Amino acid sequence: MPNRDYHQERREYDYTELSRDELSSDPFKQFTHWMDQALANQILDPTAMSVSTVDNAGQPHSRVVLLKESDDTGLVFYTHYDSDKGQQIAQNAKAALLFFWPQMDRQIRIEGTLEKVSVEQSERYFHSRPRDSQLAAASSQQSAVVPGRKTLEQNYAIQEQLYELVEVKRPELWGGYRLIPNRFEFWQGRPNRLHDRFVFEKQPAESHQAWSIDRLAP
Repeated sequence: MPNRDYHQERREYDYTELSRDELSSDPFKQFTHWMDQALANQILDPTAMSVSTVDNAGQPHSRVVLLKESDDTGLVFYTHYDSDKGQQIAQNAKAALLFFWPQMDRQIRIEGTLEKVSVEQSERYFHSRPRDSQLAAASSQQSAVVPGRKTLEQNYAIQEQLYELVEVKRPELWGGYRLIPNRFEFWQGRPNRLHDRFVFEKQPAESHQAWSIDRLAP
């Protein structure tokens, strides 16, 4: 393919600054504060996050999913347990999340370990989804190779007919994961690439503080 030069594709980051005094001592509260600001500023898809997992050959894989819940235990998203990501998580439960909001020159990196949420929680969320989303989940063997678009539409139509008069059943292999964080990084873009970066790292139970906080060089 012909060479494409993107060296001059750049802009300055001057939305705001991030000082140590502004940070909460609790990274979950800091995350919620930034998420609330993103929602208030009507950022496009503020809950979209890249989820990175690693397969048993050591190859990383990333894809974008939507955050559905967060609290002081972790962050929750939903998928098929037999998908590529589900199989990778079964082999290695360590994962990383990345939120990027270019309109606010911000990104949040979160690392930790994934665990499945309860069946009851997955059931509640599944049945709260729009019916067409339920049918799509029931009709798709996520990540499997298919001959073409027509196969997807035919499978959807089969499920639509099957559940025409009854509630859609949650697929047994569809449900939620919770990332339990041990590391957060909050990045605020700044002019001249002198960005503000603060990292929170989980401390041992016997420590006098739950999280350490350090500024990182940009």
